[in-house]
Amino acid sequence: MTLVTRPIVVMGVSGAGKTTVGRDLAHRLGVSFIDADDLHGSENVAKMAAGIPLDDDDRWPWLDRVGVALAADPGVVIACSALKRRYRDRLRASAPDTVFVHLDAPKERVTEQATARRGHFMPPALLASQLQTLEPLGADEDGITVTVDGTAGELVERIRQHLV
Repeated sequence: MTLVTRPIVVMGVSGAGKTTVGRDLAHRLGVSFIDADDLHGSENVAKMAAGIPLDDDDRWPWLDRVGVALAADPGVVIACSALKRRYRDRLRASAPDTVFVHLDAPKERVTEQATARRGHFMPPALLASQLQTLEPLGADEDGITVTVDGTAGELVERIRQHLV
């Protein structure tokens, strides 16, 4: 049985653990999981793979695809960077009930994780631009910030307790 009937976006910079935590959270809640990286167009993937940060014009069509996915399944968990307030607003335009879970990890930890990751199109060199771009959740945004200071299972349990 699904415990959550609102879409959830697990957000943060590359290497924060969005996919791992998001997948585990979805499993524990009994809902589907989508990695928003899979919704990028080939042009975005090629740009990032070449070490070129995306700009807003690159992100809007991708965010619209993520918004469609959020609206289509009210119980879905999506791992998506959602770094800026206006990106989260764009997602909320499609799925107003979306709750955001910001994985807030120290720079050293995300650098280590991004460097250790293999086979991903996002090179660790782009992490600095993501850290500069990140706008934490505002007090008026529906969501929580979770400090990445434990295992994925521990983080998921904290998130789950907040959501149910």
